[in-house]
Amino acid sequence: MKSARPSFFVLIALIGGLAILSSTLSKTPVLPLFAHALHATPAEIGWIVMASTIPGILISYPAGALSDYLGSRRLLLASLVVFATAPFLYLLIHTAWQLMAVRFYHGFATAIFGTVATAAIAERYTTERAARLSTYSSVTIVGRSIAPFLGGSLISLASFHAVYLACAISGVLALGAGLLLKDHAPRPQAKLELPHFWASLTTVLRDRGIMLVSGVEAAQYLVFGAIEAFLALYASSLGIPAWEIGVILGVQLVSIVFAKPLMGKVSDRVGRQRVILPGLLIGAASVALLPFAPSFIGLSVLSLAFGIGFATVTSSTSALVADLTRDGRYGSSMGVLRTVMDVGQSIGPVLTGWMVGVAGYGSAFTLLAAILVLAAVMLGLLLRDAPDRL
Repeated sequence: MKSARPSFFVLIALIGGLAILSSTLSKTPVLPLFAHALHATPAEIGWIVMASTIPGILISYPAGALSDYLGSRRLLLASLVVFATAPFLYLLIHTAWQLMAVRFYHGFATAIFGTVATAAIAERYTTERAARLSTYSSVTIVGRSIAPFLGGSLISLASFHAVYLACAISGVLALGAGLLLKDHAPRPQAKLELPHFWASLTTVLRDRGIMLVSGVEAAQYLVFGAIEAFLALYASSLGIPAWEIGVILGVQLVSIVFAKPLMGKVSDRVGRQRVILPGLLIGAASVALLPFAPSFIGLSVLSLAFGIGFATVTSSTSALVADLTRDGRYGSSMGVLRTVMDVGQSIGPVLTGWMVGVAGYGSAFTLLAAILVLAAVMLGLLLRDAPDRL
């Protein structure tokens, strides 16, 4: 008799949707608003937002390597325990520094889960890998897109605690579904050879093209992390209610959902540079114009435009790094790209928080726009110096 247990893919997609819903709900738009309610300064809010990105820098590589030897189930369950427990800790917070500590702990959940889940799908579905990974990504993006609307509504109708209770429910459901997971059939694993690993990594780090594209990706995520943290506070300072702030941030994520697959196809047809450069400039223009659109409609339109620019850039940077990769070192190249990206996303909120405290939102948004323009110039130099590699 055939087992009624759901397939691995159905389970991991369900778990991913619930986990990412919980994770995004804990930060968009609630995190900066909650931190402000705790009397955190703009600089402190930047550090609070950054705290959850540090685990990604620290453990993305180790998590992936450990899953090869311990199996994906153990690591997935470890991450799901964090997803299920972290939301309850927010209910005990009374100071900004406590919030920073909880965000750091919560960051381990997404850092481990994102790496191991995609690796597990890639391992199991060799003949339909791209389709499975794309479908999985779409499910998680649905969870990510729902979060701002739900979070903003819960803040307006109830309280910050109501948002974190919703995070807890989603995280506990994800853990419950995770208990049904089973590891793939065990297979012999080759011994990890660190000298070969470091030689491959060094080769990638010495590739100027890959490092420049990684820098462009870092710049884009630096601005994305800053906007994610401070657009909500800027809107709140204008007297816009929380549910409308949720809509402002939500339309940005929805635009990413629809624009990213489309722009990926465009990139395959017309070339990476013809997609990335306009995306950077669209993002720069939308951020620079934020101080000139101090209304719900104006901020929503610019948030939507920024999401399109972000999706346009990130749909092609990974592909461009792959195009530039030599000798099949795709794992090392993508690992470097992901780590540099996390560094950029970590710096963004801290830099912006400092700038807001010193010179205000207008100057901070101008600086972020300038960073994207600089990234476009960097990419333009790469295209001029090495057109034969693109």
